[in-house]
Parts: sequence; structure tokens; C-alpha cells
Amino acid sequence: MRRFTTLLATALLALASAAGTATPASAVPCASGNFCVWTDANFSGLKIEHSGDDHWWEGDMAWHDSSWANHGISGPGVKDHVKVYSARELLGHVTICLAPGQEVGYNAAANDKGASHTWTMGC
Repeated sequence: MRRFTTLLATALLALASAAGTATPASAVPCASGNFCVWTDANFSGLKIEHSGDDHWWEGDMAWHDSSWANHGISGPGVKDHVKVYSARELLGHVTICLAPGQEVGYNAAANDKGASHTWTMGC
């Protein structure tokens, strides 16, 4: 009986340890399969959300981007990275490139510099 109790206690400790190190689900509000951009740092302010390319960010989004999330779907031959460009129509330079699952709450070098984006095979 004592051996059973020791085994049970060890198993429970292992389970608790594994549960404590599990990665929580993303709290960033961006749907699966989409790329999202916010006007303010830490995923706040106005937001655009796209499952495809956008060559012309409309309204108050162009040159006002401060945080980004790539919730794209990965797979063989799938364009799952996102490149943000400094000008509309995918012109200018790449301000930031996000891998699948990457979320950036703020990046000083890319802040307020994006105007369009495209899905690509890599950065």
C-alpha cells in the first residue's frame, strides 16, 4: 500500500508540474488564419484583420501600425509569413516580417511605418 501511495503521489506531482509549464492559449484577439494590425502598442486601438494580402491599408491604418499578430495557418507550400511594406502596393521596404504564430506588441523600428502587406513563404 505504501508503494502505491508513493507512486500515486509521484504521478500527481508530475502531472501538476506539466500543467504548470503548459503554454497558455494566445489572448491576442486575432482569428485563426488571419494577420492583424493595431494602431497602438500591445494590441489596442483600431484593428484590421486579413486572411489575404492587402495592398492598400485604408483609413487611419496606413503609417499608424504599432502592433502585429500573424495567426496564419502553416503547411507544405502555404504562404504563412507576413511581410509589411512601408508604402502602398507592396512598395518601399519591408518594415517587419512575422513568422506564423508570431505576435509583436511593439517594435520601434517598424512603428508607424506600414502601409500594405503580403503573405509569403518566408521572411
